[in-house]
Amino acid sequence: MSSEIIFFGGFILFIVLMLSIDLGLFNKKDHAVSLKEAAVMSAIWVSFAIGFYFLLLAEGHKLHGIESFDQLAVVTKKHLHNIQLNPLDFSGSMQVYRQNLALEFLTGYVIEYALSVDNIFVMVLIFSAFSVEPKYYHRVLFWGIVGAVLMRFLFIFLGATLINQFGWILYLFGAFLVYTGIMMFVNRNQEEKIDPQNHKVVKFASRYFSIYPHYSGNKFFIKKEGKKYVTPLFLVLLIIEFTDLIFAVDSIPAIFAVTKDPYIVFFSNIFAILGLRSMFFLLVNIIHKFHYLKVGLAFLLVFIGIKMLAHGWLKEWGFTTAHSLLVIVTILTTSVVASLIFPKKRLKHGLPEEH
Repeated sequence: MSSEIIFFGGFILFIVLMLSIDLGLFNKKDHAVSLKEAAVMSAIWVSFAIGFYFLLLAEGHKLHGIESFDQLAVVTKKHLHNIQLNPLDFSGSMQVYRQNLALEFLTGYVIEYALSVDNIFVMVLIFSAFSVEPKYYHRVLFWGIVGAVLMRFLFIFLGATLINQFGWILYLFGAFLVYTGIMMFVNRNQEEKIDPQNHKVVKFASRYFSIYPHYSGNKFFIKKEGKKYVTPLFLVLLIIEFTDLIFAVDSIPAIFAVTKDPYIVFFSNIFAILGLRSMFFLLVNIIHKFHYLKVGLAFLLVFIGIKMLAHGWLKEWGFTTAHSLLVIVTILTTSVVASLIFPKKRLKHGLPEEH
């Protein structure tokens, strides 16, 4: 059995175990998640991600079973790691490789976590539009994340295969991210609305399922007079999954700008997704205060897109993963600080002013 399968299998088992504990131990009963509970869970998931960073720092070479300099050179070339190896110093080269691998994971994690905040804006709108009781938020988000993990697995390893076969796809990804960032900036003040009756997912589900018109507790499916129905809560779950699919189109190419190793892309993506649910409960009541965050995310996507388009030149100029992480953190910090220093003003009628 290859080291990649063992490493990846261990990661999946860990995730399954943590989700099982979460659902079976901490959330046996539906309840509205408190701010304290959300803060604790957020801290736990961030701690796991940081712990994984240190694991890669110490044992990252075991991911691909590297035991010789030749193997190290092959893996470095295959995944386009921007590092310099010394044939006369295998130990030193391994250390450089592990440090770069861990930094790629951390940078990808920060990117995905940041982009997930935009997803929270939409989730708040979805729950509000469908009048979902707060005590059922956790159940919907839990199963939504399970579906997201499966979708991300398919997206990431398919994307890696395409990149290996067709290198020019990186430029396509880069152009798409620049366009997405520009459009996000242009539409930053546009009010988002969700129409429960006319949403495309609701219309699609209506053609294939019998929809019960009322909620039935935390149930996704019910049976009435011998006929099976899906509840509105299941429709909300489908819309959450559809929303994540749309966001994945942005976030996955963005992480490929940092690393071409599909395992690192997957690890960073999944840790961020798992932390998204607790972050939702942490930010749901204050996220409107970060009104410059969309501007920051727009600049972030444009930066990442340009990085993909000019990766050859940037490599020649000595632009490393550490530089990327510094730029990304600076953009995000600036947008958050600006939101706090310059809060959105309100008019006499209580409506926010346009920027």
